[in-house]
Amino acid sequence: MDINTNGRIQRPIVYMQRIQSFSACHRLHSSQLSDAENLMLYDKCNHPNGHGHNYKVEVTLKGPVDPINGMVLNLTDLKQYIEESIMSVLDHKNIDKDVPYFKSCVSTMENISVFIWESMKKRVGDLLYEIRVYETDKNISWYRGEMTD
Repeated sequence: MDINTNGRIQRPIVYMQRIQSFSACHRLHSSQLSDAENLMLYDKCNHPNGHGHNYKVEVTLKGPVDPINGMVLNLTDLKQYIEESIMSVLDHKNIDKDVPYFKSCVSTMENISVFIWESMKKRVGDLLYEIRVYETDKNISWYRGEMTD
């Protein structure tokens, strides 16, 4: 802590992150496209039986350090929120069939990032800074709650 020139107490802003892994399957298929268009667009990821990934998710929070407990958020709470928002919903699931959100939304890693953001935002509020989803070691998306007009 420090005191600024206006005499107000300043608290350090810290980023904290928890990484979690889950396994799930999905099929890239848009109901707004024909079967031929889906196959052309998504190729082998459009296989009727789907395909699986071992995803890695990074949940990043940003906030002031509480001067009493020394934390942005208790890691035990963050672990529970991740369990409720990600693990119990997505781990070892068929994303398209088991997660209602994806009944009308293509289960791309981009949309999975948005889904996790929305779920985590309900639990941690404005502390949520970023969701990063690794579909593979080479395919990564991240979301910070930004929207277009």
